[in-house]
Amino acid sequence: MDLTFTRGDLSAASAVLTATAARLLERGEPLWPLPSLTPERLTRHYPTEGWRVAWLRSEAVGTYVLLDADPLFWPEDPPGQARYLHKLGIHPAAQGRGLAQALLAEAARETQEAGGTFLRLDTAATRPKLRALYESAGFRAVDEVTVKGFRVVRYELGVG
Repeated sequence: MDLTFTRGDLSAASAVLTATAARLLERGEPLWPLPSLTPERLTRHYPTEGWRVAWLRSEAVGTYVLLDADPLFWPEDPPGQARYLHKLGIHPAAQGRGLAQALLAEAARETQEAGGTFLRLDTAATRPKLRALYESAGFRAVDEVTVKGFRVVRYELGVG
């Protein structure tokens, strides 16, 4: 698979996330509220330069945001030790091709290149499919915590 990655393309990231969330909603597995996925709303919580979009030819097929710090979910982490991944989404038209694994591998590569030791993320404790995806990519569950009323499992992947 010949993916290319761009940074900071908030419109493309928003489109992928919106399509992903809409498909999950159709399946009765809501993840993100659709109004929270507009470019304007995404910039409230994530810096534009953190967004990555995966392209297959001219189609945006996946996205995630990579952060240098995550004080909400990883408040105890010292600066520079890790990168933090949020909002991993694969466009429904491109699902089933191993793209999530490819995006996670790219985030791990970028984390290592930046001198980080870990790629970290969190997911709802009640999402067995996402948990299985992260575990199959080599992430290990660190712990389970409650953040703003939500029970999440925190995962990390050693890259350094």
